[in-house]
Parts: sequence; C-alpha cells; structure tokens
Amino acid sequence: MSDNEPRQRTRPDPEESERKSQISSHDEKHDPTAVVSTQSVESESLDGDEALKLVGTLRTEVFTEEYYAKLRRKLDWTIPTICAAVYFTQFLDKNTLSYASIMGLPITGQHYNLVSAAFYIGFLVWEFPTQYIAQRLRIAKYLGVNVCLWGMILMMQAVTPRFGAFFALRFIMGMLESCVAPILILLIGMFYKKDEQARRVSWFYVMNGVTAIFGGFVAYGISFIKSPFAAYRILYLLLGSLAIVVGIIVLLFLPDSPVHARMLTREERIACLERVRNDQGGTENHHFKRYQVWEAITDVRTWLILLTVMTTSIPNGGLSNFTNLIVKSFGYRSKQVLILNTPGGAIGALTTLGCGWYSDKKGERMLPIIFAIVPTIVGSAMLIGLNNSGEKGALLFATYLIGTFGAALSLVYAYNATNTAGHTKKVTINAMTLFTFALGNIVGTEIFLPKDAPAYIPGKIAIMVLLIAQLFITLLLRFINYRLNRQKAVKLAELIQAKGWTDEDVEREREKHAFLDMTDKENPFFVYTP
Repeated sequence: MSDNEPRQRTRPDPEESERKSQISSHDEKHDPTAVVSTQSVESESLDGDEALKLVGTLRTEVFTEEYYAKLRRKLDWTIPTICAAVYFTQFLDKNTLSYASIMGLPITGQHYNLVSAAFYIGFLVWEFPTQYIAQRLRIAKYLGVNVCLWGMILMMQAVTPRFGAFFALRFIMGMLESCVAPILILLIGMFYKKDEQARRVSWFYVMNGVTAIFGGFVAYGISFIKSPFAAYRILYLLLGSLAIVVGIIVLLFLPDSPVHARMLTREERIACLERVRNDQGGTENHHFKRYQVWEAITDVRTWLILLTVMTTSIPNGGLSNFTNLIVKSFGYRSKQVLILNTPGGAIGALTTLGCGWYSDKKGERMLPIIFAIVPTIVGSAMLIGLNNSGEKGALLFATYLIGTFGAALSLVYAYNATNTAGHTKKVTINAMTLFTFALGNIVGTEIFLPKDAPAYIPGKIAIMVLLIAQLFITLLLRFINYRLNRQKAVKLAELIQAKGWTDEDVEREREKHAFLDMTDKENPFFVYTP
C-alpha cells in the first residue's frame, strides 16, 4: 500500500449496512438513540454511543498503523495542548490566593483559611450538577464558557478587599472550575487508547508544576512594580485576563468528541473511533442512565478510589495555600519565597510526566502512585524532624520533595478513564472523584491552623500519616483489578464455549460491544488496567 493510500476499505456487511441505515434514520429525526441487536447481550435493544452514527456496530474500514500514528500526532497538537492550557489556567487562578497572601492581601488569620476553603465549598456544591448538565451539552463548549466566566470572577477579586465579597467570589469561582477535570478526562478517554491515556493526562496535569514556576516568577516581577494599586490586585487582573483568552481558544478549537471534531475529515473521525474500538470504553452518550449511577455507587473500587483521592487532596488543600507561608517561616523574605518555590514546581512536573510515561509503558496505574507519594512521605518527615534546626537548605529541599505527591491525582484520573465504561457511569465516578477532591481540600485548609503557625507541625504530621495509609489502599485496588480480570477471563471462556463461537465470531462480538454504552461490568470483553 502506498503512502497516498494509507488505509484499506473492506466490503461492508449487508446486515451492518441495514443497521447504519436505521441509525441514519434516527439522525434525521434528531433521535440520538441507536437500537442495535447483539447475540451476546440479554437485552433486545441498547441505547448506544454517539459513535454509532458514524461507524456502526461492526468494523467496516481498516486503517494502517502508519495512518493511525499520523492521526494521533494530529490529535496531540490540539487536544492535550488545549487541555494543558485549561489546566494551567485553572491551577494558576486557584493558587493566586497563595501568592496574594504575601503580596499585601488584607485578608489574614482565620478569614484567610475561610477564603481558602470557599473555593472548594463552591466546587463541592456544584460538582454533580455541572457534570450532568455537561452530559446533555457539547462538553467542550460548556467548558469554554465556564473558563471565560471564572476569568471574569478572578478579575473581580482585584476590586474588593472585604472578606464577605472575597468569600463569595471564591465560592463562585469554585463552582465554575468544578467541571474542568471530569471533562478533560472524558475527552482524553474518547480520543486515545488505554495505553496512551496516562501520558496524555500527565501532559495536562503537569501544569500543576508548571504554574508553580510561572506563577512564582510572575508574582515576583509584579512585586517590583511601582503603582498606586496593590501588587496582588495587578496579579488578579493579569491572570483573569489570561483565563478569558484561554476560554475563547477552547470555544473555537477544542472538539467535543470524535464524532463532532471539525478539525478532522470524515475519514479521520471514523479512524479515530476505530482505533479505540477494541478498548471497549465507548465514547459519548447524552442519555442519563440511572442503573449506571447505581453500578458506580455499588462498585467497591469506586470507594477505594475516593479514599485515595481523599488522602491526596487533604495535603493538597493545605500545601497549595500554605506552602509560601511555610517557606517564609524558614527565615526567607517574601520576594525570595516567590522564587524559591519554583524548583518544587519543576520537580512536581517531572514526577508527573515520568509517572504518566511509566503508567502507559507498563500498563500500570497503581504502582506509579506509590512512586509519587513516597518522596512526599520522606519530605514531610524531614520537615517534622528538622523543625527548629535552623537548617534552611534542608528544610527547603524537603518542601521540594513534598511536591511529588501531586502526580498521584493525575494517575487517578487516568485510572478512571481506563477502568470505567458506560458514559453515565464515567460521569458519575468522575463527579464523585472531584467531589471528594473538593471535600478533601476543604479539610486540608483547616489542618494548617493559625495557632500552629509558623511551624504547622500537626498539619505536617497529618500529611505523612494520610499518605502512608494511601500506600495500602493503592495496593488493594491493584489486587482487586487483577482478580476481576481473572474472573472476567473465566466467564468469557464459558460464554465462548456455550455459544460455540469461532475466533471470527469472538472478534465480531467484541466489535459489537464497543460502542453500545455498556458498563465495564456488563461488557464481557472489557479488561481492567491494574
């Protein structure tokens, strides 16, 4: 096959052509429901993915690996890049309060703790509603509107120094930002194969570390500006404007799904769906399915993931708002602190990228989490043990080690993307994950209490204990996924024997199941990533 003919078209199955005709008929009536019959599923009809409108239940076109590689590169220039810009903006905007705390912000003491928590309270309150609203809309467009709105809210925080108004604005900003991570996880899951997802998630999650570098230098530069306006006000106006620009880019260029990706030709959209068919994860479905919510709630792995998120987000809630104050307590000046925290961001970024690469390379999700949290445990132990030692350099290095734990949440995102099928179940688990993230961050803002300043020893002990507990939770999740895969293999073998399927029959059934919006438990061909 020549370079000019990168794919091979197979002859359509007549039965499949009839199915596609039925689906097209549904499209004309503006009914996204695709009714598909399959021998291996007990129910007579299923509400399938949006993908069925384009490719149907059986594979009718075959593409070369060279074609897929070229398509993946094209996707990489747009989807992870814009996702990274969104996450960069979100994390930077959320942490602006930490920079403002040492740039003249008049809100201090317990009021500062409450303002820190306000963001996560809004996040928590709106997490479930925003996900189910997004499911019924074009998710990239919904995301873009939210980014623009929170940019405006961030700029408004430069206007008032009063606690009540500041609390309300932070609360609203938390509501608007609550949609980000679940939508980005869904997008990565739609466009990329399982063994590609952890790296792509790490490419946007790495922005947590990059913002620590960028934000530190920007805040440092602004601190030298001679202006009648307080330095923290300039910071809020600048970063709010940046968020609005990113929101506009999202609205114009980020695709909602492979089916609606305007940047791709029709052939490329088909290829995009075919390359993820065998992963059995599905793409997009706009119908809310209650039974999938129930399955998410009754899945023991869901609650273990939530425990993992809780043990990570409590430290995050504390450190994201108090790291600058902790470093300042070592004896550094405010302007020095803004620069000295940047290496910690670099270490966190490298850890995120390294763990994401290892996760896809080895087909692991849980082991890299252990790699990410062990240095944090060591760093927190150093901060406790070296307290009042006067070893400024060692204490500063310990704060750099603490930043590695952030990679764990990136891997949780990747875990959810690769180990959950059924669109409503995905939305539910992602919402529960981010709800727990917000709850943990609210708790985290209260483990560093004013009465414990400047050393904050109880907060540092809490971080160490929580992450040690997470080691055991992570290993338990890994064991459960291995056990579920063994059970699925046995049941699939029994099904094949009972039906008398040949290898060709098995492959045809596998193709049928891919876009039927079945959950991971329903689909006999779904395989979990440990």
